[in-house]
Amino acid sequence: MASPLHELPAHVPHSRSRVHVVVETPKGDRNKFAFEPDLQAFKLKGVLPEGHSFPFDFGFVPSTQAADGDPLDVLLILSAPAFPGCVVEARLIGALEVEQEEPNGQTVRNDRLLAVAADAREHKGIRELADLAPEMLHEIEHFFISYNAVKGQQLTVRRRVGAARATALLDEAALPRPKPHERTS
Repeated sequence: MASPLHELPAHVPHSRSRVHVVVETPKGDRNKFAFEPDLQAFKLKGVLPEGHSFPFDFGFVPSTQAADGDPLDVLLILSAPAFPGCVVEARLIGALEVEQEEPNGQTVRNDRLLAVAADAREHKGIRELADLAPEMLHEIEHFFISYNAVKGQQLTVRRRVGAARATALLDEAALPRPKPHERTS
């Protein structure tokens, strides 16, 4: 069954700078949710240990497929949490290029795009990773590393990249859009 969330275009129509982000796990939550297309619902995938929570909303860019087979992951910087299933128009500001150990021991790329809500007043001036405090970037990296360590997996941040490279990563992961059916007269 095709999922309406996965059929949503990656880019907001008529804008190359705005992308759709589907929130799976809200900021401050310990529960890790993921959209399950076969169920057409959000499913609890795990619970973070005491003292751990998502630093910002976490989700995916629809109509993409990353190297790990899932849609591209996005950490969405937004002052207040959204909710699972919320679609947010966002602006990419960069990415963390990472390698992650899978449960089978294989290492795969599993980059994390970083974005800000396009209409958030507090973040209008944030255009690149360099606009974030270095401490915030360090804490974001630490979150992903420790989140994987708790699961017994290793995550390595290979490099931080800016908005242009994040957009290129998104373009590389974009799934072909089905063409609308032509009408016959």
